[in-house]
Amino acid sequence: MTGLSVEMLAADAVEPITSAGNAQLGIAVLAGIAVIVLLITKFKMHAFLALTIGSLALGSFAGAAPAKTIASFTAGLGSTVAGVGVLIALGAILGKLLADSGGADQIVDTILAKASRRAMPWAMVLIASIIGLPLFFEVGIVLMIPVVLLVAKRGNYSLMRIGIPALAGLSVMHGLIPPHPGPLVAIDALDANLGVTLALGVVVAIPTVILAGPVFSRFAARWVDIKAPENMVPQRPAEDLDRRPSFGATLATILLPVVLMLVKALVEIVVDDPEQGVQQVTDVIGSPLIALLTAVVVAMFTLGRAAGFTKGRLSTTVEKSLVPIAGVLLIVGAGGGFKQTLIDAGVGQMILDLSESWSIPALLLGWLIAVAIRLATGSATVATISAAGLVAPLAADMSTSHVALLVLAVGAGSLFFSHVNDAGFWLVKEYFGMDVGQTVKTWSVMETIISVVSLIFILLLSLVL
Repeated sequence: MTGLSVEMLAADAVEPITSAGNAQLGIAVLAGIAVIVLLITKFKMHAFLALTIGSLALGSFAGAAPAKTIASFTAGLGSTVAGVGVLIALGAILGKLLADSGGADQIVDTILAKASRRAMPWAMVLIASIIGLPLFFEVGIVLMIPVVLLVAKRGNYSLMRIGIPALAGLSVMHGLIPPHPGPLVAIDALDANLGVTLALGVVVAIPTVILAGPVFSRFAARWVDIKAPENMVPQRPAEDLDRRPSFGATLATILLPVVLMLVKALVEIVVDDPEQGVQQVTDVIGSPLIALLTAVVVAMFTLGRAAGFTKGRLSTTVEKSLVPIAGVLLIVGAGGGFKQTLIDAGVGQMILDLSESWSIPALLLGWLIAVAIRLATGSATVATISAAGLVAPLAADMSTSHVALLVLAVGAGSLFFSHVNDAGFWLVKEYFGMDVGQTVKTWSVMETIISVVSLIFILLLSLVL
């Protein structure tokens, strides 16, 4: 746990690529975002090109040397594709195997048979919360997308009515509940009690995910009434298979990476010694890359071979799964490049400098700092680390429960209003086939609801604990 926070802080502590003052840097951030939005909405430019141009514009407005801006954008794009991109590719392969083998149909048929139409959004938020407990947000998305899209299509639901609850479940787990990296780093920085933080996090998460998921999805479905995009819905092959995997085998395959990552997280909590052989093993098998790769290999047997696939058919399935995600990879990578340009320009430090003079209660201060850094950089992790580091001295005189609430306040702030500088924004936009405006009205508003509702419940708890 300590190693994780040290690595993240070290990665974030880089020399800014510009010496611009806070005023110029603030104007540069607004200008860069405006360029991206204008190019996409007004000139209908592809998001990958708009993000690239917007990053260069940001560097120019901030007074950074072009070479440094390009290096920063390239580094961010590369690290995002290397991390998230590989996970998206593995998720696409797993999704295609699920679809072609009939496994996804088996899952969807079971869900549609067991849950009434009225209960479907509640079923989706429950499934996503369980799956999202040990997973990075991006991993949760690539695992949930095939199920979400097929349920929406087969049940003739508005995509938002099904998709928003799933996204809410994943996002709330990501921001508030250990063992996710953000909460763990904040717990480490503030020296909070893990068990108390986990317990209070669950108390806050339950009403938050209900309001941001099933409840808000009613309004989101009215604002953006769209169907699942055909190019992203897992398509069954033209031929009708004589057999398909059982529900148990399919569910076990989907949950395999979840279990591997959860085991890794539990071992880290219980053992907390990187030199121990058990933790070294679980660190490997529970990493997102290995966990998803293992699931893909297992799926070739539990799904592909169970449906009668030959070796050639398996190879063709894998090859076809990668074609539809090329554009998604580029856009998400460019979103990561823009985010890194913001961070390297010193936007996070600018927010910290401005916040030093804020004289407000600690819980609200931690939330506001995280919100400001999240809005400026698009990175929930950077927002969590920076805000937790700044308010850490305030935790020294707090009770155990209030330190835990401070961790949750920082985590809640880090989720506020995801927009064009967040790679997750583009991931959701492309998977759900929405334009920028539709993504803001659904995904961005949902993230804001999670952040604000969480803060309200955190403040209420602080009054009684």
